[in-house]
Amino acid sequence: MKVAIFSTKSYDRQFFTAANSQHQHQLTFLEPKLDRHTAILAKDATAVCIFVNDEVDKDTLEALASHHVSLIALRSAGYNNVDVEAAKNLGIKLVRVPAYSPYAVAEHTVGLILTLNRKLHRAYNRVREGNFSLEGLLGFDLHGRTIGIIGTGRIGTVTAQIMTGFGCKVIAYDPYRNPQCEEIGVQYMELSQLFSQSDIITLHCPLTPENHHLINKEAIVQMKPHVMLINTSRGALIDTDAIITALKSSQIGALGLDVYEQESALFFEDRSDRIMQDDTFARLMTFPNVMITGHQAFFTEDAMRAITYGRLRQR
Repeated sequence: MKVAIFSTKSYDRQFFTAANSQHQHQLTFLEPKLDRHTAILAKDATAVCIFVNDEVDKDTLEALASHHVSLIALRSAGYNNVDVEAAKNLGIKLVRVPAYSPYAVAEHTVGLILTLNRKLHRAYNRVREGNFSLEGLLGFDLHGRTIGIIGTGRIGTVTAQIMTGFGCKVIAYDPYRNPQCEEIGVQYMELSQLFSQSDIITLHCPLTPENHHLINKEAIVQMKPHVMLINTSRGALIDTDAIITALKSSQIGALGLDVYEQESALFFEDRSDRIMQDDTFARLMTFPNVMITGHQAFFTEDAMRAITYGRLRQR
């Protein structure tokens, strides 16, 4: 199968080439992201492979269909950037990786919690400058604290297991209760209760129209003062303007982000020599109690399997 892979970096070429040795697809690596204007680059392909910032709306899908593309493989678990109904109407098959490594994302989540709590990033920078002052570096014991997990799928469950190991009380909200979580003592409750009881809140849910800006001004006022908030899921789960207001008032005591709602214009590129045009993101970066990593996982082997599976389904 001829596959056009959009939004590629050097690491995509390396790992896709290695993963393809088992599948023997004809791969074309394209640096531009996919949208209605770049869809023509896939004119000789049967399938395209996309990432989280590619824009696969109705116009893009119609352009792909006109070039006889019949399969779209997402190298991500989320698919909120794809007009699924339009793809169905055009007869374009969609496949995705089954899930991110739950351990990788959960461990990154805990890394953010530990770093923000113990101010490891600030301590590192101080010591490099010969400053060994302890002022402003004190944290708190995680043992005995209440961790609120929103979304208890695979990643949320592993996060719950890790935090239970720290001796934390873990509470959760999810429309569908996970027996694995209940077995380790996770207590499910309504979202408002979770907000009011949690010392740390971490998000592990997909982005849907219903939970867009789940963390907004109304949600924040229900939280404990100085709560720590972590998001390693989808940027638009959080209303960034509301978060900045809460950071200024200290209602939010610490914020750890691996995602950002306007990340498509920023993430995955070296912008260190450019003037920051996103004033909201620039404002976030001024807070000493905010950490933004922008480190999303990608799974080329799972993507290759998804492409092969899609090809088999088409036969």
